[in-house]
Amino acid sequence: MNRRTFIDQTSKLALASTLPISNPIQEINRYKSANEKIVLGIIGCNGMGAGDMNNALKIPNVECAMVCDIDTAVRNRYGDSVTKKQGKAPQLVNDFRKLLENKDIDAVVIGTPDHWHCLTMMYACQAGKDVYVEKPMANSIGECTAMVKAARKYNRVVQVGQQQRSGTHFHSAMDLIKSGGIGQLRKVNIWGFFPYGLGQKNEPDSPAPEGIDFDMWLGPAPLRSFNKTRFHGSWRMFWDYGGGLLTDWGVHLLDMALWAKDIKTPPRAVVSTGGNFFKGDYNHETFDTMNVSYQFDDYTVQWDHVAGPVNGPYGRRYGLAYVGNDASLVIDRDSWEIFPEVEKGSYKVTALPKRFETQVPHELHMQNFIECIKTRKDPDCTVENGRLVAMSAHMGNIALRTNTRVEWSETSQSFGDNKAADALITPDYRKPWTLNI
Repeated sequence: MNRRTFIDQTSKLALASTLPISNPIQEINRYKSANEKIVLGIIGCNGMGAGDMNNALKIPNVECAMVCDIDTAVRNRYGDSVTKKQGKAPQLVNDFRKLLENKDIDAVVIGTPDHWHCLTMMYACQAGKDVYVEKPMANSIGECTAMVKAARKYNRVVQVGQQQRSGTHFHSAMDLIKSGGIGQLRKVNIWGFFPYGLGQKNEPDSPAPEGIDFDMWLGPAPLRSFNKTRFHGSWRMFWDYGGGLLTDWGVHLLDMALWAKDIKTPPRAVVSTGGNFFKGDYNHETFDTMNVSYQFDDYTVQWDHVAGPVNGPYGRRYGLAYVGNDASLVIDRDSWEIFPEVEKGSYKVTALPKRFETQVPHELHMQNFIECIKTRKDPDCTVENGRLVAMSAHMGNIALRTNTRVEWSETSQSFGDNKAADALITPDYRKPWTLNI
């Protein structure tokens, strides 16, 4: 399709199930040889997107051809950084659709705010690009479902940025748990104590700074005035753009709780308590204090966060405690250790020394993605797993936002008779952006 046709189609998000796959997409479905160059583009490069692309550029025969960001200063700064890393300047654009027109680009890295993950990923799939998309996979359950359909419809490799799936650190803990090393696993306690969950101190609204395309930054989100406390970094503390600590750090940790039992289906029920209890001049909508209980068939998961303090259980500001009949395994990204149960004066399992992380899972996760572009195999964190974990986090938020117990039905793709919860499944997009699931 030509440029005008592509932009017209993408502005309407023509991803209905009847849309035929065009020849350009079929052409890109070829296998890449081991020595063939992988050409990438980046959409959103102010945070994790830049980190992800930097990891990609450490891999031989990987090139960044285009950099897209709505902030001119960010775009120029990162473009200069890429030039220094690869000795070749990338093209700089502020509209991601221009990047997707480039037939030389094999795959894209999406590091935008959460509310933009869905459309950019679906457009990329339609354009024949493979995708590395940051977590959470999307800012709503409905968007996650649409992304799975797009990835499978267009036969794309999609890696979700839940990097702990690729490192040996969590693999070693999972191997011990699944082999019965702590006895029957019945519960996981998860916690995250982070100051940034409070957002930034209040500031009045103001015009958007020069060089920022704020209307494009809002995209499908409701029209709203600019405020720097809702922008770079702190956008995730507002419902239109993110889901607070639960969908940020919580996604990483919930993923590890579900992995321990190889769970593939959403929780049976979710109950949440908490609210915004911090007394201070900080701007945020998402909850600064929260407990969420997830019910599975023979297993419960408990999430706990408090924005502000950093002193969490076991001397760790974040982590997981896998509670088994014979021992508890406590882990974060730095180390894991065993706390055995005692029976008749003896440990029920062998006490192990603390084990420390020795690798960088973010690099391994990107290496896995690049390899899967060549082999066409599913990556370490598939779209299905990205959906499962993101929707679990969203269910926790929805339960507290509606003050209800939520029970999800995969058959009806709804919360049954819970109309208040159903209203939060999929956002209403601001025109001209639309979402066809």
